[in-house]
Amino acid sequence: MSTAFIGSDPTLEDLWRAIVLFGRNSASYKFALAASLLDLGPSGGDLIRLEDLADPFSKHLIRHLSIADKQGSSRTSSFLDTLRKARAGELEADAVIATTARIGFVNVIDAFHRVGHADVPKRFFIDERTRSGGGIRITDEFSRLAEGLQRSNLAHENEARWRLVETAWELGLNPDLLAVFHDPVEGELFVRDESNRRRPVTSCRDALNGYQKGHCFYCFTNIDINGTDPPDVDHFFPHRLKSTELGDHVDGVWNLVLACRGCNRGPGGKFDKVPTVRLLARLHVRNEFLIGSHHPLRETLIRQTGEKSQRAGFLNKAHRVAKRTLIHEWEPLTEMDPPFGPDTDF
Repeated sequence: MSTAFIGSDPTLEDLWRAIVLFGRNSASYKFALAASLLDLGPSGGDLIRLEDLADPFSKHLIRHLSIADKQGSSRTSSFLDTLRKARAGELEADAVIATTARIGFVNVIDAFHRVGHADVPKRFFIDERTRSGGGIRITDEFSRLAEGLQRSNLAHENEARWRLVETAWELGLNPDLLAVFHDPVEGELFVRDESNRRRPVTSCRDALNGYQKGHCFYCFTNIDINGTDPPDVDHFFPHRLKSTELGDHVDGVWNLVLACRGCNRGPGGKFDKVPTVRLLARLHVRNEFLIGSHHPLRETLIRQTGEKSQRAGFLNKAHRVAKRTLIHEWEPLTEMDPPFGPDTDF
């Protein structure tokens, strides 16, 4: 089901997000490669030699090894062992770069564009490692991606996905089985470890944004999660319903969306009104898509909303409680062309 994220007429941002958010990972190298490309910002036609790519690639992995030593599903990795030595100060930078260029890209360059059982239809680089002085050749598609409106969001989304996956590995879980909670005060997603200690994982905005394709959930305008006017993490069913029979369910990830400030609290904004049934259907499709796509929020959503046969009923009940309590319904005053929703793939 992961290829549904690409849609029938994918944008370059759709393809990139499909790779980062839904590509299968047995190690975190794909995240490190994505972060490195965004850091370097090469132009179409540029050849990036493996030695030049190895510097940011290894630094991103070393940084994450300091956060979570487990960076893959395999028990051993000679490459990661090299990076652990570098992190401990036991290896010079030149040796790290040489080792990374030699063995660090063995599988990730081949697998980078793969989502499900096939590569995405457009590529962000071409593999030219077999040529003399070879590396990867950047395509015009990457240049256009880097110049697009969503450029500022992509690095944060990549980092958030990386944090969720590595946290699952560190806790000895399949990433699909990670139980994630939301802290509305800190704006963070967190998990509890085997000692029931709370461990912050990543920003809620960073984690949710990619699955909304960088748009407000309600009106579909572009949002910048780390700009001067970041979107709100909005409770679809207003937070004040926590005092009703919905209780703590209101703080669940299933009920969280990113909304522009205009929709959430501007003139004609949602505030404590109840979204219409049409918007409820959009939320249901979003949650079903995430569950079906087998990513780190899957188990959390199932725990919060029930098994497949129960989930529509769960949302309908929540809507009845909300409407009975808060009375007034709400829809955005205007909507842009929808990049996702019940009639389009998320």
